Amino acid sequence: MKWYRPSCRHGVPEWSQSETFRGARLHYAQQWTLIQNYSKETDIDIQPPSPCSLLHGELLSSYSLSGDLKAVVRETSGQFAGQQFLEVWSNSSLKKIIHLTALNKHGRVYEDAQFGCLAWSTCESRLLYVAEGKRSIGESYTSAPSPSAGESTARPLGSPSEKDRSMYWEDWGEGLTSKSVPVLCVADVAKGTVTVLQGVPSHVSPGQALWANDGECVFFVGWWHEPFRLGLRFCSNRRSALFCLDLEGNCECLSGDTSSVSSPRLSPDGRYLVYLEGQVFGPHSQCLTMQQYDLEMRNISLLVGVVNRPKKDEFAGLYEALPPRCWASDSQRVVFSSARRNWRDLFVVDRITRRVTRISDPEKFGSWKLLTIQNNLMVVHCSHLNEAPRLAVAFLPLAGGEEEVSWDPLGESCLRGAIVNVLDIIPTPQEENPEYSGLDFGALLVTSNHLPSRTKVPLVVFIHGGPHSQFFAEWNVTTAVLVKLGFAVLMVNYRGSTGFGQDSILSLAGNIGSQDVKDVQRAVLTALADQTAEKLLTLDPDKVVVMGGSHGGFLACHLIGQYPDFYKACAVRNPVINAATLLGTSDIVDWRYSCVGLQYSYDQLPTPEALTTMLQKSPISYAPQIKSPVLLMLGGKDRRVSPHQGLELYRSLKSRGSPVRLLWFAEDAHSLARVDTQADCFLNVVLWFQQHLHLH
Repeated sequence: MKWYRPSCRHGVPEWSQSETFRGARLHYAQQWTLIQNYSKETDIDIQPPSPCSLLHGELLSSYSLSGDLKAVVRETSGQFAGQQFLEVWSNSSLKKIIHLTALNKHGRVYEDAQFGCLAWSTCESRLLYVAEGKRSIGESYTSAPSPSAGESTARPLGSPSEKDRSMYWEDWGEGLTSKSVPVLCVADVAKGTVTVLQGVPSHVSPGQALWANDGECVFFVGWWHEPFRLGLRFCSNRRSALFCLDLEGNCECLSGDTSSVSSPRLSPDGRYLVYLEGQVFGPHSQCLTMQQYDLEMRNISLLVGVVNRPKKDEFAGLYEALPPRCWASDSQRVVFSSARRNWRDLFVVDRITRRVTRISDPEKFGSWKLLTIQNNLMVVHCSHLNEAPRLAVAFLPLAGGEEEVSWDPLGESCLRGAIVNVLDIIPTPQEENPEYSGLDFGALLVTSNHLPSRTKVPLVVFIHGGPHSQFFAEWNVTTAVLVKLGFAVLMVNYRGSTGFGQDSILSLAGNIGSQDVKDVQRAVLTALADQTAEKLLTLDPDKVVVMGGSHGGFLACHLIGQYPDFYKACAVRNPVINAATLLGTSDIVDWRYSCVGLQYSYDQLPTPEALTTMLQKSPISYAPQIKSPVLLMLGGKDRRVSPHQGLELYRSLKSRGSPVRLLWFAEDAHSLARVDTQADCFLNVVLWFQQHLHLH
């Protein structure tokens, strides 16, 4: 069973769960009734939840500000399979339905987290969303009607549809392959009409749109798509800006145009816009700033800056998107989640004092993620590596009293049989980065508390991808089941992981394949050495295996090449094997230069020196030394790391007679996210490790 927490819409939690019997991902809602004690406003009486209700075909949904209306973009099956509808529901019935596909004003509605939105105007009469724009090749989005009997099907030679039908259309890369030319759309609920807004600058692609309070203009993020598009998913370093567009087609850029922008959020009083801002190019994920735009004074000020070297228990910077609703009702404070070392914590920033305060307690609930805040009621998702996800709620106290927040969990704790040890690791002097000396990193060691005392336990070294991402001390189903099966799991946040400050992220550029590899090995040796007499379990140094995906696969393959006698087996998903040959096939070609310490520009051409550097830092250089049996799992539609990367290692190992097995998932992409693929991969990884560790 797998738990997710994808969204919280107007206080109605929506969950998803992988159901392996049918190979489906189920989405369902669960409603809670909370009664506020008006004699003491921070007290909440929690009623039992309603039964879960399955959601069918919902791509997007949004409640109006009053809560009286709910809009749903739904994709249907059956007679209207693949058709998209916009529905508006009241508390009692369906009030309006608009057949978006039949109107033929645009292509498919964007439901992704990068561009997508569904926003009510304050008057609750219009809805704003993003869809694929019509392409100027003379063809409709709906299927053309069949010609009548005797009618010719031939088109005049040289007509727009004939000459352009094979034209190449760029897309936005991995996870966004159906997104190319987004447009802003407004649906008039009463009239049942849809208008595509005009005036968006031709050099940008709009998304993440929201209404101004007066309903006469919209704000949006525009990403530069000239001279060509680069992959956008998991990349906060793409050139973009904040724009304002009125309904007459007049557009103005509100922010600077030389940085990256995301997550615009309007204050309840309609005066302030906050948004996140970062650098263009360089690390694909980095420490961001929070900027404030004063719509009355028309100026920008810094609310939260970049944190270069956080102290251990202090705020470590901003690394993730803001939830759609993050403002306190006083329009003075913004609540958000962000990484702090091995944790995800909850913070509030006061736009007047600029003070950032932590309001979560990792000792109580583990890691925290804000889902929404409405009328100062915060709803958070919290979990731990040994505790399944659940929700918690609290009212945000008045400004200055945030540290007095009192949390109430929704539902009982669901503890799992695991012990979690947090490791803080300092590199040896030989492993220090002279340009960024003094950095440390972390790891999470998870072991079972159900095994007999003094049991020797095999160790799985689990490495995250990115590389600029991290493992949080939060529920991870892969780790949980491996521990249940008798493994210990070490999850390493090497230097370059988010949550440890911008210096840690920058330290990895030019040092991949060395600094990160040494960090993982140092973490493993630290865990193996921490075997005191009080330990109930002992990690078996002769039964260590390694697994990871993407850059985690890159590191896993480096480890078995650089330490050929240490790891007894390896399992990798869509690994980077040869950065030089990946250069022309990845949707994030800029990162292929940045990660090896080279500057990137759009007109860049590879040089022999650059290709040599990339090759030298790649695992393929160590392939002749690999002794560990290798399990490769590749997605045939991966746009970020071509499956030919894994094939390159497969052929190299096969040519040397090294044990290797390859699983090919033709319809899957980089994340290998299909339910049947996930089940297949996990089963094969466990059997691979058991086989080569000689476990029953």
